[in-house]
Amino acid sequence: MANGQPHRSRYSVTRPTSPASTRTLARLHSRGGAALALAIVAPLIAGLLLVWQAWSLSDVLGRAIEGGEPMPALLPGVGVVVGLLIVRAALGALGEQAGIVAAETIKQHVRQVLFTQLLARSPRAAQSTASGAAASAIVDQVEALDGYFARYLPAALQAALLPLVFGAVILPLDWVAGVLFLATAPLIPIFMALVGWGAQVATDRQARALSHLSMRFADRLRGLMTLKLFGRAAQETAGILEASEALRIRTLKVLRIAFLSSAVLEFFAALGVAGIALYVGLTFIDYLHLRTGPLTLQLGMFLLLMAPEVYNPLRLLAAHYHDRATARTGLEEIERQLGAIADEPTPMRDIVPRTGPAIGVDLAQVTLRTPDRLRTVLQDASLHVAAGQHVALLGPSGTGKSTLLEALARLRDHEGGLRLAGRALADWPEDELRARTFLLSQKPRLIHGSIAHNIALGRPHASRAEIERAADLALVSPFAAALPDGLDTIIGEDGVGLSGGQAQRVASARLFLRDAGLILLDEPTAHLDATTEEAFISAILDHARGRTLIVATHSLALASRMDRAWRMADGHLLPAPITRERVVA
Repeated sequence: MANGQPHRSRYSVTRPTSPASTRTLARLHSRGGAALALAIVAPLIAGLLLVWQAWSLSDVLGRAIEGGEPMPALLPGVGVVVGLLIVRAALGALGEQAGIVAAETIKQHVRQVLFTQLLARSPRAAQSTASGAAASAIVDQVEALDGYFARYLPAALQAALLPLVFGAVILPLDWVAGVLFLATAPLIPIFMALVGWGAQVATDRQARALSHLSMRFADRLRGLMTLKLFGRAAQETAGILEASEALRIRTLKVLRIAFLSSAVLEFFAALGVAGIALYVGLTFIDYLHLRTGPLTLQLGMFLLLMAPEVYNPLRLLAAHYHDRATARTGLEEIERQLGAIADEPTPMRDIVPRTGPAIGVDLAQVTLRTPDRLRTVLQDASLHVAAGQHVALLGPSGTGKSTLLEALARLRDHEGGLRLAGRALADWPEDELRARTFLLSQKPRLIHGSIAHNIALGRPHASRAEIERAADLALVSPFAAALPDGLDTIIGEDGVGLSGGQAQRVASARLFLRDAGLILLDEPTAHLDATTEEAFISAILDHARGRTLIVATHSLALASRMDRAWRMADGHLLPAPITRERVVA
């Protein structure tokens, strides 16, 4: 027990399916469009044609056996049966294909909405989702919607309408058969609901186990180097295997319930068909006398042909009933990890860098806290950086230099007054803020691709000449020239294939493609030797001339070339007088 609350397993389910998931499924129906409508209507039309086909076939058999009509007289009826069979098969295939198209359209829409919602959030948000959980929600849990729209929804409408239509046709022809259908058919939905409750619980647990495994695997994969260095590889491998085994067991429990429910429902359907067959057989041998008139061969064959078809929509619904539980659970897991699904994707567009004047910075009684709000990083700090001024932020690691830079870029929440160019930070439109500022984090991200492609992330549609110039200024060209394909050399995720200093310079080259009014750099000279550092500092200062530059650094060589320096210590900003030779503590 913790905090007065009983401990619960991470896989326990203590609440029923949220009504929000049902409402979300209802909202997504419209995204299927004409394809979803066709997936629903085509099987219904095929079901109606089935009555005509069964009656035509029983009529042909009755005329052939009882009437003794020759084959030429029966050929038109046989043609009708064959034609109806072909049309029904085509409608079935058309409906199935339309269901697949509708499901894919809906899944694409949901993934687009979720991905844009994720991009719209701050990467430093307090409630940010682990990457493994987000990936699992967008990929695996959205995939769970496929069966609901492609199979369950058409089956549900068939089960709701076709048995009533079949019953309405059969009851006037033979009231005994009609009563048998009415008495046995409702048993299938009743037992389906009973089994469905257990299936929902098992599915919820399986979905949570999948998210847990995805989070654990993604996090361990990112920390693979650390695990190897500290000899934890074997233990973490065992942990992954344990989580995989837990997922396997829960998945098999779901499948066991699904197979058990199918067997139970098939049993009741078989009972219904056997009851009709027994009634028809006993009536033909004159053992039962429940009818007022004789039972013709044509009517008897019609009842036998229709008996399995009355139950078939219900059996089809039972077979796909698990898809409904899976979809609901998937939506609940998505909303638990990423929040409610919006109706439309969040508008997104690439930010085109803009030119403009230097941007001044003003802090008035600004307080910064850690995301959990348990520790204060900066307390009631005030600072004025004039437009075009170059400022260094000094201080030991962990004092909040990076946090302050991210707050200036509106990636961290803050308290107090923070203004850029005289305008409150909150009043800046997102595209304008990103277009007029540049932030180089302490651990910049490099993606799998060429060095040139990584540099070009700084500005969409940059020309090759501009990329090469940026590489020259960031001192990338000298080491790139020694690589097999120069700037076109492919590097791995996070700069695999480059040293720490080389990766830093590739990321820093993006700065030289931008004409930002406010430049925020976090340890830009880390991993550089003294000679390279001096040349790189000169390139940065030349580019930043006439622009506002704020640099968080441990390098006294860089700080000594700034206009002003501030030291962060114990949650406060303190002036640090500088000369061109040294920084005064």
